[in-house]
Amino acid sequence: MSVTRNHPVGNRLMPITFRPVRRAFTLIELLFMIAIISVLIALLLPAVQQAREAARRTSCKNNLRQIGVALQNYHDTHDRLPPGWIAASPAVGHDLQGGLNGFAWCALLLPYLEQSALHDQLDFNKQLTDAERNRASVSTTIHALQCSSEPLTAPWKMLAADRTTLAQLASTSYVGLFGSLPISGCYGLPAGTQCQGDGVFSHNSQLSLDQITDGTSQTLMLGERRSSQLPSTWSGVVMGGQLPIERVLGSTTEKLNAGLSEGFSSQHVGGAHFGLADSSVRYLSENTDPTLYTALGTIEGEEVATEF
Repeated sequence: MSVTRNHPVGNRLMPITFRPVRRAFTLIELLFMIAIISVLIALLLPAVQQAREAARRTSCKNNLRQIGVALQNYHDTHDRLPPGWIAASPAVGHDLQGGLNGFAWCALLLPYLEQSALHDQLDFNKQLTDAERNRASVSTTIHALQCSSEPLTAPWKMLAADRTTLAQLASTSYVGLFGSLPISGCYGLPAGTQCQGDGVFSHNSQLSLDQITDGTSQTLMLGERRSSQLPSTWSGVVMGGQLPIERVLGSTTEKLNAGLSEGFSSQHVGGAHFGLADSSVRYLSENTDPTLYTALGTIEGEEVATEF
């Protein structure tokens, strides 16, 4: 508040305004305020991060839910689920090493995931890596197939043993269930032999839901895998590449979050999301009993899966 007084100057009175002097913050007070603000920020940041991660987990769960619904719709149309991956030759039938065409379950599911345009770009009568028809399309990123807790992953290169690039493939955070058997057993099978797992997806599989005698609510169908463990893809199997089948399928033989090539993992703390054959989604702890975890990966193991 200012005060005005008249001050005589010669024969006249001149108004002079007096303003109160404001005292500035001392250095100690300023440092004290900075310390308080720093403490408040330190308390607030974890809460903000937890809220963001909770939102990312919900988004990731919704992705798996939508994939599960898409698989149900595919089954309603075709009376079976899509194969884990396709590899066959007209002369010999099942042909893991040289058969057409390599496309995996998710590539066949594209029309049911609102990706009809991308599906129509693919030529399923040619190899997945065909330069003329398919190579550009299989590197297309589909954001609904990536968990938001995972850093957005660019297309990655599938390399041959001599380090040459066989294909550039779009990434995904979700792979199908081969079952409780090791996927490594598929490699080296002679032409004419089908590599069968005991889960929902395998080589040229044509599984119907009524074949899941363990119960659709007791059988895992999809699971998360972080890219730092093994880059995975929605497109399919590129034989001759490094661990090609594991790029689209996983197995419950390996402990959850162990970081091994066939297993499942996530960026979430302490576990990962899984989609079940009834299209529901459950979060499994990395400390889930191994016997139960193995049992959930099979379709007709006749195991009794206790509450999980």
